[in-house]
Amino acid sequence: RYFLVGSNPAETKYRVLKIDRTEPKDLVIIDDKHVYTQQEVRELLGRLDLGNRTKIGQKGSSGLSRAVSAFGVVGFVRFLEGYYIVLITKRRKMADIGGHAVYKIEDTNMIYIPNDSVRVTHPDEARYLRIFQNVDLSSNFYFSYSYDLSHSLQYNLTILRMPLEILKPETTQARQESFDIFEDEGLSTQGGSGVLGICSKPYEKYVWNAKLLEVVKNTVHRDWLLYIIHGFCGQSKLLIYGRPIYVTLIARRSSKFAGTRFLKRGSNCEGDVANEVETEQILYDASVMSFSAGSYSSYVQVRGSVPLYWSQDISTMMPKPPITLDQADPFAHVAALHFDQMLQRFGSPIIILNLVKEREKRKHERILSEELVAAVTYLNQFLPPEHAIIYIPWDMAKYTKSKLCNVLDRLNVIAESVVKKTGFFVNRPDSYCSILRPDEKWNELGGCVVSTGRLQTGVLRTNCVDCLDRTNTAQFMVGKCALAYQLYSLGLIDKPNLQFDTDAVRLFEELYEDHGDTLSLQYGGSQLVHRVKTYRKIAPWTQHSKDIMQTLSRYYSNAFSDADRQDSINLFLGVFKPTEGKPHLWELPTDFYLHHKNTLGLSPTRRSYTFWWTTGVLKHLPLPFDEVTCAENRRKLIVKRFHKYEEEIDIHNEFFRPYELSSFDETFCLAMTNSTRDFMPKNVGIDPSPFTVRKPDETGKSVLGNKSNREETVLQRKTAASAPPPPSEEAVSSSSEDDSGTDKEEEGAVSQRSTPVKVTDTGDSTKITENVVQSTKDVYGVNLSDVPSEDDLAIYTRFVQLGQSQHKQDKSSQQFCSKHQLDRVIHLVPISSFSQDNIYEVQPPRVDRKSIEIFHAHLQAGRGNMQPLGKDDFLMYREYIRNRYL
Repeated sequence: RYFLVGSNPAETKYRVLKIDRTEPKDLVIIDDKHVYTQQEVRELLGRLDLGNRTKIGQKGSSGLSRAVSAFGVVGFVRFLEGYYIVLITKRRKMADIGGHAVYKIEDTNMIYIPNDSVRVTHPDEARYLRIFQNVDLSSNFYFSYSYDLSHSLQYNLTILRMPLEILKPETTQARQESFDIFEDEGLSTQGGSGVLGICSKPYEKYVWNAKLLEVVKNTVHRDWLLYIIHGFCGQSKLLIYGRPIYVTLIARRSSKFAGTRFLKRGSNCEGDVANEVETEQILYDASVMSFSAGSYSSYVQVRGSVPLYWSQDISTMMPKPPITLDQADPFAHVAALHFDQMLQRFGSPIIILNLVKEREKRKHERILSEELVAAVTYLNQFLPPEHAIIYIPWDMAKYTKSKLCNVLDRLNVIAESVVKKTGFFVNRPDSYCSILRPDEKWNELGGCVVSTGRLQTGVLRTNCVDCLDRTNTAQFMVGKCALAYQLYSLGLIDKPNLQFDTDAVRLFEELYEDHGDTLSLQYGGSQLVHRVKTYRKIAPWTQHSKDIMQTLSRYYSNAFSDADRQDSINLFLGVFKPTEGKPHLWELPTDFYLHHKNTLGLSPTRRSYTFWWTTGVLKHLPLPFDEVTCAENRRKLIVKRFHKYEEEIDIHNEFFRPYELSSFDETFCLAMTNSTRDFMPKNVGIDPSPFTVRKPDETGKSVLGNKSNREETVLQRKTAASAPPPPSEEAVSSSSEDDSGTDKEEEGAVSQRSTPVKVTDTGDSTKITENVVQSTKDVYGVNLSDVPSEDDLAIYTRFVQLGQSQHKQDKSSQQFCSKHQLDRVIHLVPISSFSQDNIYEVQPPRVDRKSIEIFHAHLQAGRGNMQPLGKDDFLMYREYIRNRYL
């Protein structure tokens, strides 16, 4: 049998799974649910090693031997023979959200569980294994041990603020069961040091290994279940005069109706659309990382295919196959299911930005627009007017061709109106200065204002035909507009506006280009063809040839490799399950029946054509139903009581790892893309602000230039990461022989939460410091090493002489003056009878009551106990603001 030993990061607590290898086709897993200490685990493994040897004292291979060390279990899968276990063997830290690390899978390992003696071979097993491994798990799959990546930041922080009365009743049931992983932030209870830890069920739509974990979900402890998402994750550091602000972009690709460009179009019968991706931009002040004390803000938007039954026939080998509507849907049944999901998750209003062509010589894209308008018009009849779906059609291609129109200016107007309607999430109330001198745009902002901050209600859903190039540019413009509001809400800029060609926007643009490239590779088979620079019409002439190459790459991928990729995705996600005696995956003429369940059997219940939403959703609008405090949502949470200082909920231990030897050069925050190092011009003079507009030739590095350097690497790895990894780390992850990436893991098999040892090249780190440290001439415009002029030296000498002569006054006159001045305040009595002695007895001065109160208030403020402001204080502050700014 196999023994899986999992540990926490500090390696103080362990769990053990026993996997039986004598069953040829079934999976038998035993979890004793016991938490072991390090000593107990060593004793247990020692006893197992001794008990399994053939002769006493023999140290051969017949005892207990290590098979593999890993960072987590992706899941268990079976084709036609026995089960395999899929393990994460290499990982790389990609982002940090409030102390919670987000990792990218770099390498995995599949191990066949049944023993060779009981193995029943099947001729097609190897082919299924090859198809399954076609899904490259080292390409844009992400996980986190302590943060729920399948939900938005708004959801994760909302459940942390749930009232204690709702959470308390069920805590007694979970008391018997140990609880290790989830939000390291707890909810303080009134009773002393008790803290409630909350674990929410993941949102299955964005979890890619749900089917792989299904077989063990109910038998093993939830600490073993590691949910992974697919899409993109990137993080950059925006330095505002040295204050670190982390800008994070997370894209979650839907696992429902997933597939490649021409093979997955429109929607399935359950309302899940093709190429559906939820993009969330998170902004937070990294100087305070706790979720309860820090400042966090996020904005979510969605892209996805037009929610209708439509497809394109690729057998004709045309670059643009004709669009056909497969089924008539007069009551917008599929669109209703899709928008119902969105109302539950995001609330209202749902805003559709439709970028497909409106005017064409031959009717092609317009077919989709006409059907979508009809569907939205039909559904809006039954919704209350204030929660109606908002439809914005805009022919982006026509505007791009016109020389008179500026595409991005028009997009900026749309973005402003969208962000005003939906608002955004921020976990702190408006600052007093923004209430005192409010911005006009700030007062018009939508969303839901609560005592703890603001909530985003509703979402923007952008689509073109492919949801790749045009959609990414539109999403970037909306994201840029939201970023300005986010920075304003955290008190970092004085007006919610951001200009192009500033360091902040260049950094954000690079994040979005990486995001677009990655999603385009996953769905379309090539990188973006049209970028933000293309629509700004400032792209260099060399970009045109690159665009042609990307178009050819996309066409080749769609024509020749997409069918194999689609088979792999169907097998990985459990859409197709191999069964003895039934047709194999490669024998199926189409996968239409796998994705459309209603073709195999009629649903027993039919949804209403008029009341097309789920019961209860409308009652809570504009708030999303998923975030409302109710019994149904309470069932999705697992709550456990902790002691305040337990390691599982200690965010300090989780982030700083005090039990490990760490080096500053190897920390993630130094390898991150940095606005000062990577975007700020080297001769910045006296204006290092990331919100200052720079000339194109002034920048530290051009976004486009940076991309061209990395293009080959991106194409080889079929991935676009947020920042290029250090060369040494890339070497570790690419070589299968080198074990330095998993050096720390040699202590215990399948470590559930442990830390990789990063090997960083010293040469690389010295380069970084050279770039950051600039000369005083560059920064201040003055070189301090120059010798002062004769005039300056003469002035300085006079100044020194004046100071010296001041001290040469005779003592008696000095004593007389000082005594005369201080007589009214301090009474000095000489202790000694010698007149030259300078030791005096002092009586404390008399101080009035108001001064004492001010002093006490000052002391209390230093300890964090602020006094309530009086009317006079407000008037004084208002007067100061008026004189200073107005």
